[in-house]
Amino acid sequence: MLASKLYCPTLREIPAEAEVVSHQYMLKAGMIRKNAGGVYTFLPLGRRVVRKIEAIVREEMDATGAQEIMMPIMQPAEIWHESGRWSAYGAEMFKLQDRHGNDYCLGPTHEELITTLVRNELRSYKQMPLTLYQMQNKYRDEIRPRFGLMRSREFVMKDAYSFDMDEEGLHQSYQVMYDAYSRIFDRCGLNYKPVLADSGQIGGSRTHEFMALADAGEADVVSCSACDFAANVEKAVPCTLDMPEESLKELEIIETPDCSTIDDLTNFLEIPIEKTIKAVAFDVDGKLALCMIRGDHEVNDVAVQNFVGGNTIEPAAPELLAAHGLEAGYMSPIHAADPDDTFIIIVDPTAMNVYNGVTGANKHGYHYKNVTPSRDFKNITVATIRLMMESDVCPVCGAPIHMVHGIEVGQVFELGTKYSTSLQATFLDQNGKAKPYVMGCYGIGVTRTMAAAIEQYHDEKGIIWPVNIAPYEVAILPVSTKDCAMMDIAGTLYAELQAAGIETLLDDRNERAGVKFNDADLIGYPIRITIGKKSAAEETVEIKLRRTDEVEVVSIKQAAGRVRDIINSLRENNK
Repeated sequence: MLASKLYCPTLREIPAEAEVVSHQYMLKAGMIRKNAGGVYTFLPLGRRVVRKIEAIVREEMDATGAQEIMMPIMQPAEIWHESGRWSAYGAEMFKLQDRHGNDYCLGPTHEELITTLVRNELRSYKQMPLTLYQMQNKYRDEIRPRFGLMRSREFVMKDAYSFDMDEEGLHQSYQVMYDAYSRIFDRCGLNYKPVLADSGQIGGSRTHEFMALADAGEADVVSCSACDFAANVEKAVPCTLDMPEESLKELEIIETPDCSTIDDLTNFLEIPIEKTIKAVAFDVDGKLALCMIRGDHEVNDVAVQNFVGGNTIEPAAPELLAAHGLEAGYMSPIHAADPDDTFIIIVDPTAMNVYNGVTGANKHGYHYKNVTPSRDFKNITVATIRLMMESDVCPVCGAPIHMVHGIEVGQVFELGTKYSTSLQATFLDQNGKAKPYVMGCYGIGVTRTMAAAIEQYHDEKGIIWPVNIAPYEVAILPVSTKDCAMMDIAGTLYAELQAAGIETLLDDRNERAGVKFNDADLIGYPIRITIGKKSAAEETVEIKLRRTDEVEVVSIKQAAGRVRDIINSLRENNK
């Protein structure tokens, strides 16, 4: 490719809206352009990266025996009503009607469509196992699209679906996909970790997320320092913490003006935060969940939603609190309404171990002290609803844990018969008996993988692409396009590299050398070949690696071979 022909409108300044490095550099390097909130156009360089990731994914999927299909983006509401997810999926689903008033959605995922696709034709156990996949745009109406491609409304996903006749077959299909995902992310050059995760709206009995480790990641990952345990913090179940036993004191109400937060309370009473019991209230599909945790902990809303059951969870409105005898900022189970079908009180077991603590009195400006939940909290349910913290220990082996940020780039699910049962999708087993398919589903965020690679590999100059997904592997930079000798060398090298199958860009623009160098570093070509004033006389060129800044001078005759060796080495090491 000639740079003079390349549509690559780079920017001098980073748009103020770009909060994370991947978003900043993709805009600045002319790889994407924003059309609307969470909606982007991929320009030629960005599209090349996406296509390379897609090619890796296809190769690994095909190697497992999975077969590629293409399903429609627009899905009829009827199949979502059959599965029970039309209302359950929530506000993230884009819904529309045709001119006849028929309801449709833009596919956020394709479990319903794939199941109804095969249910009339995948009829015998002899046709299984079967895995079908597609590479396609998905649509989710994010409440707050942010971070560029990491949380957008339209994105490219590879989604695969396996069909087996029993649980044993599902476990095997799951492991095949798990291993394939590991190879995919290895080849993309990512530093990643598979972790236990919550299945969320997709459902199922077992799931792993593949997390690209990066500071910009929105997910917190718990990793044991000694054993193999690793989990999304939403999935990790922390151990119950003991508290020193004390002689119980008499419950006493005290005035605490302007103490609606834990910090206000601890400062006013001059007590350690571990002696406080914090209340957080949620509305789970119209049911009020009052959650009590120790003051230094945070509520795991995913654990709360899973425990209560429901499709949506959000902070409880003041009127819902008042209806159950709760005072915002001063809540507790004491003097609250009795639990019923519309109200549940959940206390974390660590909070239950507090002696003579402080909690709300359900009266503005007042708290109770000398609260011991095992004595003073009535009509409660005890369940682990707190998030794990850095100070916790591994729930498996008790060793110290590490907390890191991660970007979810893939997830694998064992769905079981959730969709095949609700959609009445069955096959005939060896005895001629109708049974529901045992299913798995497996997703990779293709465009998110692109963003994750940049988050992991960049510096102050720009992107540092792993060679397997770089838009071009090599950039040839003649210092001056007016120097015929330089351009002859550049043209010869360009032809040699192209003939060798090496993806090469020749920067033939009539620009200053500094502009070309800056653009090459910004865009992140793995290898840069510089042809300078001495190249013709000395018959040498300079080869520079973007990742290490390592420079070597080689003869013009050896340059193509040396570049090929470097690329092979980078590929072998997934760099």
